[in-house]
Amino acid sequence: MIDSSTRPGRSVEVILTTLGDGIATKRHDRVAVEEPLEIRLVAGREQRSLVLTMRTPGNDFELAAGFLFNEGIITSRDAIAGISYCLDAELGAEQQYNIVNVELRSGSLPDLRAHERLFTGYGACGICGRESLDALEARGLRAIEDATTIAPETLYTLSDRMRAAQPVFERTGGLHATALFDASGELLLLREDIGRHNAFDKAVGEAFLAERLPLRGRIALVSGRTSFELVQKAVAAGIPILASISAPSSLAIDLARRFDLTLVGFLRGRRANVYSAEHRIR
Repeated sequence: MIDSSTRPGRSVEVILTTLGDGIATKRHDRVAVEEPLEIRLVAGREQRSLVLTMRTPGNDFELAAGFLFNEGIITSRDAIAGISYCLDAELGAEQQYNIVNVELRSGSLPDLRAHERLFTGYGACGICGRESLDALEARGLRAIEDATTIAPETLYTLSDRMRAAQPVFERTGGLHATALFDASGELLLLREDIGRHNAFDKAVGEAFLAERLPLRGRIALVSGRTSFELVQKAVAAGIPILASISAPSSLAIDLARRFDLTLVGFLRGRRANVYSAEHRIR
């Protein structure tokens, strides 16, 4: 059994049995923590449980803010009056570290009918379907206008720099990461989570709360495959270059080309594939 008192740590120690060559050996290992997080919206006397997602504890307020921004539910930092963990009156006001309340300045909740899909499923799955390209433009997203370029030699160094900044991954092998770099290859921010979408939301959420959006001049590197929803989040945050050590999906490529985002895949060693907006790779 994993000791829940380790919260909000991102890894815990377990005892396991290793099998090999007919020999069973007991040993200690560390695994990534996975716990549910409920994001609630509060406005005046109204409250709405928006989504329940599985995540790795840590940077929960950034995750909530980044998720709300990336999904188009809020568009301005000023819309948020405060973010806090829930105090449950039924439990004697005990702090609930798996529930985050996002209090809005408005006296009423926004119209959430367009986001009904969030209430029944995983919170960072994004919009699905080719018809969603038009929906994103209707939401107000526009093509990336950013003259940032990166040299191939710099691009090749990013994955090693990201891995060197992942201490929890080194111990567990069980976390995704999103790293933000500048055009010279300097690592500016790294966020880890058991969910790749959550890691991206945490990185964007940090910039959103600090009022640094859009993220002009930044290169985002993700540890997993590049899906439609990750490209969507990059476009919303104004990131001009999105790279991954794995493959993009076909719809991710379509979206990147439509919004002139530079999409790089299979960034491994001194090799990479550029799927769109090659003009930013000099």
